[in-house]
Amino acid sequence: MMETWVSFITEVGFPIAVTFYLLHRIEGKLNQLIDSIHDLPEKMR
Repeated sequence: MMETWVSFITEVGFPIAVTFYLLHRIEGKLNQLIDSIHDLPEKMR
């Protein structure tokens, strides 16, 4: 598994790998934000 990541970083470059990592991290927070927005009308009642 680690060899695959090292090979990937070597082939496509460090900035692209960092971008994918950050997008993956942000995805979870965006899903949490969307759920909070959907629950907001119920909580305001």
